[in-house]
Amino acid sequence: MAQDTVIDRGAGLALIALGANAEGPQGAPAAGLRAAMAEIARLGRAARCSRLWRSPAFPAGIGPDFVNAAMALDTDLDAAELLAQLHAIEARFGRVRQDRWGPRSLDLDLLALDGAVRPDLAGWARWRDLAPVEQARQTPQELILPHPRLQDRGFVLLPLAEVAPDWRHPVTGLSVASMRDTLPPGALDGLAPLG
Repeated sequence: MAQDTVIDRGAGLALIALGANAEGPQGAPAAGLRAAMAEIARLGRAARCSRLWRSPAFPAGIGPDFVNAAMALDTDLDAAELLAQLHAIEARFGRVRQDRWGPRSLDLDLLALDGAVRPDLAGWARWRDLAPVEQARQTPQELILPHPRLQDRGFVLLPLAEVAPDWRHPVTGLSVASMRDTLPPGALDGLAPLG
């Protein structure tokens, strides 16, 4: 565990992943992500946006390819307030929460808020270590920070490295760039900048 782990400080640097693989009110997934970025930027200051990336649907075969991106911004909102705002943006963009990993017009994940670990280290570790088959069946009833699989997903780490390469995971101490560079073979297959 990183020496300076903050269990939950509240506001600070927010890292947000964006994804879509279905049309929404704003049109195609790329248009939807661009519009969502503008709305998310209003939730804080000094917003940084990655390029848009095309990535294969996860898990494989569940639907059309995704368009993914990441944002970093400074915010005064605490985790619960920020998550509520992100869910409100999803709803305005036509997101209906039905299938855990099904097609969606907009998916916004709060990846991290500064160095917060939520609900606590044991709770975070439980979700990080959840077997893949259980990941599809179980949904946490509370916010888990940092996102328990942030370090495993190329489609998150590639865009995130464009906006916050030096951010350090509060449990592992690894930077975003380090996590990206140590992904296993195949984790970046099919990922490419859009356009």
